[in-house]
Order: sequence, then structure tokens, then C-alpha cells
Amino acid sequence: MSRLSGKVAIVTGASSGIGRATAKLFAAEGAKVVVGARREAELAELVREIRAAGGEALALAGDVQSEQYAKDLVAAAVKSYGRLDVAFNNAGTLGPIGPSTEVAEADWNQALAVNLTSAFLGAKHQIPALLKQGGGSIIFTASIAGNTVGFPGTAAYAATKAGLVGLTQVLASEYGPQGVRVNVILPAAIDTPMYREFNDTEDKQKFLTNLHALKRVGRTEEVAKSVLYLASDDSAFVTGTAHLIDGGFSVTRT
Repeated sequence: MSRLSGKVAIVTGASSGIGRATAKLFAAEGAKVVVGARREAELAELVREIRAAGGEALALAGDVQSEQYAKDLVAAAVKSYGRLDVAFNNAGTLGPIGPSTEVAEADWNQALAVNLTSAFLGAKHQIPALLKQGGGSIIFTASIAGNTVGFPGTAAYAATKAGLVGLTQVLASEYGPQGVRVNVILPAAIDTPMYREFNDTEDKQKFLTNLHALKRVGRTEEVAKSVLYLASDDSAFVTGTAHLIDGGFSVTRT
């Protein structure tokens, strides 16, 4: 039996990168998937691919900074598929890059809204729907930045991603007794559009690649498999964890 057979999942940030790969894997493993992001055309193509492969999915475009959008995603899942079992709150932004003393307050606040507040708003409205099924799984996407390492010039990104770890721990403690598991993934360098934006030269890519024990960056499909584990009953006794997916970055000093 597929690991998410009969389950309904929300995936945000699904138009590209880790979110896209995870939505496709969830669907392949039997989940009915509600995919969200700002880019409507990319979501429509994702849904077409999932359906062509025999899966079930629907798209709802919107801005994760909006609490109404968080409500609407849950409502779409319940209206179309009758329930909600899994939520992968994955949407994020790189935010302002540069010396911390030069970060504008408006840019800081937007990074906070997209990376951290949106995750809180998502969980706020997902948890009641999960509780109606006797529990479920919530997964956030953080980063090694703000946990394992502090990259210069990424104050807003690192601070917001570190905040997701604290949010994970609190929600896991609050709702664990009611069957809701909450975990967060900590990827290192993964070959996504955001990675390529931040590492836009061969020298930067070579430097970052060498920081990993495996001497390569990760693939989105590899991250998706870890998210699937946290979403499925394979991780039934796992909650409140910060799950490293870092190719040995955290242990490498060569």
C-alpha cells in the first residue's frame, strides 16, 4: 500500500523546488494534494503532471502572507476531498542579502511574514482540521542557516528559519496529546531556483559544494523523500524534531 493512501495534504511553495518535488511524491504515494503558491501557471502545470501520472490534485494560487489564504487552502482541501491529514508549510523567500546593519526594516518584516508568520498562520488553521481526523502531520521548511551555521549577509533568512524550530517545538508539545505531530526539516544546499539565485557564480557553487561531506548539493527529490517520511505513519513516534537533510554539512570541517 502507498504510504499516503487515503490521505489529503496541503503543500505550499509548490510551484518549484522542494515544494514541487514533494507534491508530486505525495501524489505518487496516494495522497490527494492541494498545492499552493503565487504563480498560477506553474501550479496549473504541476496539477496537470500529477493527474497525468494518475494522481489527484488541485491548485489554489495566493499569497502565504495572507491569513485568508491559509484559511482558503484548508477550506479547499476539506470541500474537495473531505479532510486534511498532512500540511507541508514550505513557502519561503531568501529575503534581503547583505550586511545586517544595512537591512531595511521593511525587507526584514517581509522576510518574517513570508518565512515565519505564514507558517504560523498555516498551522493555526490546519490544526483544527487535523484534529477532526484524530491528528495528522505538519512539516515546516527551515534551513541549516540559523541552526548549524551563520552565513554572513543572511540575517533575516537565518532568523526567520531559526524561528521555525521554536514554533515546531511549541506546536508539537501543545498538540501532541491530540495526535498532531509537528516537525521541521533543515536542508543544506539543494539545487533549487533559490539556491542558484544565492550562488550565482561557479566559484560560489564550488565553495558551497565543498562544505558538504558528500561533496555535492542535494536534489529536491531527495528532500521530498524525507518529507514523505515525516508525513507518513513511518514516523508515527517522531515529533518536535529538527530533521537535518544536509549531506554531512554539519559534521564537515574540511
